[in-house]
This record gives sequence, C-alpha cells and structure tokens, in this order.
Amino acid sequence: MQVRFRDKKLERCFLEHKKATREFGEQVARRFIQRVDILQNAPDYDTLMKLPGLRCHPLKGKRAGQWAITLVDRWRLIFTFKDDTRTIVQIEEVSNHYDD
Repeated sequence: MQVRFRDKKLERCFLEHKKATREFGEQVARRFIQRVDILQNAPDYDTLMKLPGLRCHPLKGKRAGQWAITLVDRWRLIFTFKDDTRTIVQIEEVSNHYDD
C-alpha cells in the first residue's frame, strides 16, 4: 500500500526514531514505525485485515470513515483510505484512545 501522512510532524516521526520517541515515548514510537512499515508492505486491504495482532478495525460515530490499529495498550494509529481500491492510506494521528 502507499502511505501518506496528514502532516509533516507524523512523517518526521516515522523517518526519525528520536523525534517519535520525544513525541510518544519509546514503546509507542517503536510500534508506530513498525505499524507504518506493515502498512507500506501490505499489498492490499484483504491482506492487512488478516494480519494477526494489528486489531485493524473501522471506527464509529464522529470518526466514521477512519480506521484504527493498536500500537500499545490504549495507543492507536488512526488512518483513512484515500481511494476506492483501498491501496492508499493516510496516517491521520497517533491517539491515546481514552486520553486520561
């Protein structure tokens, strides 16, 4: 799949481990980079959905149209599909699911 980023900050976090660690902490940063790599290497939507451990799922309510992948504990990688064939994804944010 082709991966895009909503903003430069997210892209820099993917490209620079130190930047990601400052933003999210070591464990979340490592998983963020790993999960984006998985998205890049998945050939299509069906393959992505079959990968164990990602817990890839569509979101509901105000976030309808977005998808989430588990990073660590409550941390999620939020993304959207940018085409009808679901081969281009855009990373929207890294979110602490309950944000407490």
